[in-house]
Amino acid sequence: MFLALILALVATASGTLITYLYDDDAVLPARVCAGACLGQAALAFFGFFTASALGLTALALMVTAFIVASPLVWLAAPERRARLRDDFDNLARAVRQAALRPDRSVVAHVAFYVLMAALLWFVFDRAMYIKPDGIYTGIEHNFGDLQLHIGIITGFVYGENFPPEHVEYAGARLTYPFFADFVAALFVKAGAEMHDALFMQNILLALALTGLIHRWALRLTRDCVAALLTPALVLLDGGLGWVYFIRGALAHEHGLLAFLQKLPRDYTIEIGGKLRWGNTVLTLLMTQRSILLGLPLFIIVWTLWWQVVGESDAAPEKEAATGVRDGAQMKGGEAGKIRKRRGAKGKRHREEEPARAAFPRSRIPASYKMVAAGAVAGLMPLAHAHSFAVLLGMAGCLALLFWRQWRLWAIFCAVAMAIAAPQLWWITRGSLMQSERFIGWAWGWDKGDQNFLWFWLMNTGLFIPLLLAALLWRGARPVVPRRLVLFYLPFALCFIIPNVMRLAPWVWDNIKVMIYWYVASAPLVALLLARLWRAEAIFWRVAAVALLVSLILAGSLDLWRVAARTQDLRTFDADSIEFGELIRRETEPRALILHAPTYNHPVLLTGRRSLMGYPGHLWSHGFNYAAREADIKRIYAGGPDAEDLMKRYGVEYVMIGPTERGEMPLNERFFERYPLVGDTGVYRLYKITDR
Repeated sequence: MFLALILALVATASGTLITYLYDDDAVLPARVCAGACLGQAALAFFGFFTASALGLTALALMVTAFIVASPLVWLAAPERRARLRDDFDNLARAVRQAALRPDRSVVAHVAFYVLMAALLWFVFDRAMYIKPDGIYTGIEHNFGDLQLHIGIITGFVYGENFPPEHVEYAGARLTYPFFADFVAALFVKAGAEMHDALFMQNILLALALTGLIHRWALRLTRDCVAALLTPALVLLDGGLGWVYFIRGALAHEHGLLAFLQKLPRDYTIEIGGKLRWGNTVLTLLMTQRSILLGLPLFIIVWTLWWQVVGESDAAPEKEAATGVRDGAQMKGGEAGKIRKRRGAKGKRHREEEPARAAFPRSRIPASYKMVAAGAVAGLMPLAHAHSFAVLLGMAGCLALLFWRQWRLWAIFCAVAMAIAAPQLWWITRGSLMQSERFIGWAWGWDKGDQNFLWFWLMNTGLFIPLLLAALLWRGARPVVPRRLVLFYLPFALCFIIPNVMRLAPWVWDNIKVMIYWYVASAPLVALLLARLWRAEAIFWRVAAVALLVSLILAGSLDLWRVAARTQDLRTFDADSIEFGELIRRETEPRALILHAPTYNHPVLLTGRRSLMGYPGHLWSHGFNYAAREADIKRIYAGGPDAEDLMKRYGVEYVMIGPTERGEMPLNERFFERYPLVGDTGVYRLYKITDR
């Protein structure tokens, strides 16, 4: 574990130093957040190509660490070391000042980050954990997905899966975005246990994502309150499912506290029900781990885009001594105070001004920023393909809207495609996925037979009405400035298109595109809430609080349900783990094993290849597996063509266990003619061929 931690720290430090090449006014915590994500992307990118050449060995790990650590040579110059020392000194002064003279803003920021860090810590601690009788997850949505990710990781660590094949469909290229899982595999290879590697990576990326959303919203809105609300809106999102919570709490015979201790259901998503949006942390970041790396990389690119097209032409703002630079409180005391002014009828009233974040004009050329944005974007196809596709689409739209900077957009696209090209070649070459399964007409996303407007009201609450109000609020002081509206408009397509077309075999997966609409919209809704909070009348302040609570209550309840440990879902029992160890001990790393197609077969713990795994995963990944599934049943039945089928598929071992006995037309006597490699009571492994 120690070496894995060192590897993560080196990657984070290197990524932090890289930010000095394209961002000259970020405070150190913001740089560390970006550095954690950039460092892991670099680990995946360089580590994968190194391991493809050398295998995932100790030598490959050392070479990868050396390459990723190369940005540390940036510190060789004395002036650069001095700059880094200045940033540490500024951070220390800010912390000291906040401790000695805290104000409302400081208290709010500290409270928010402490609460979010604690909540994310307890939630991600439940992603995977070990008990004496097996491997568990505390998140219902992770049941099934966890096994797939474990299989991908073990394939790299124990199965010499280079070039990678799909862990549940032998012979098919692994086109599922695997960079996040490959980083976890590097941590395991460096000595971490699987659950420790996942937790370390998850919590590091989740905290970094929180900070990146905050900083991006601050740059976008220049409003400290809106910037602080934005990550809460994104990470605690949910619809009107809290209505079910209120009903349940009122009907509970032991009262509210007892009900909270063991919540009986989710309040943001239900299978086959009215709620389909879910909570971002639980249904996306936790279960579909690739977006946990893809989303923060996207936000880094977003921030650079805005710095180039959103801030470059804006009138330079004088950075008052009382301003806030990237969320760090500076000296003075005027920002955010109360000023008096005359009303239209001559009455005096009090209006609270927002504490505006002021940013000095960047000394780094816009072309350098676009090179950096392109480089980050180029890392994304194997990190999260949906993010990369959305990123290119939004870049094209923004290039049309901000056409005067067409050279800068050309630079971005050229750099991004140069780095992404090998990954795109990998994804598309020889893939067995059927692309026609990904596109089709589907009105209203996953609404079923529900009314479209009612469906979205139930799933996102008042988020869409508030978004429309923020965009339409014009006048002397519009909530959303015109340039920000222009920058936002392309992201509305991320809502419109997935409500018209199916973009994946499983229509629910359209959320991988819609989440970018939601994240882009959150700062605008936060601006409206901040405006209401600063209104003179107490009614509007109460309304702002009530609206915020309505937007985040359902998601908060679902996260609390996980953190409170209300569920223990076993993914692998002790017999499966023992049999997995037998397979790893007695078979070759690239062995092909036949087993019943199910979601938690022990082969996933070994890194060995499966002829076919869980049909639900394969269907959602675009495979046509029907013929192979039928052949597997014929093999287990021991029919006259069973031996020929095993030879045709190259089956080397056959596994027989509870699932095979319960779900397959099993002729166990047929397999007794083959050598028994080993058994663990309920499981048996037969060797079919000699290499």
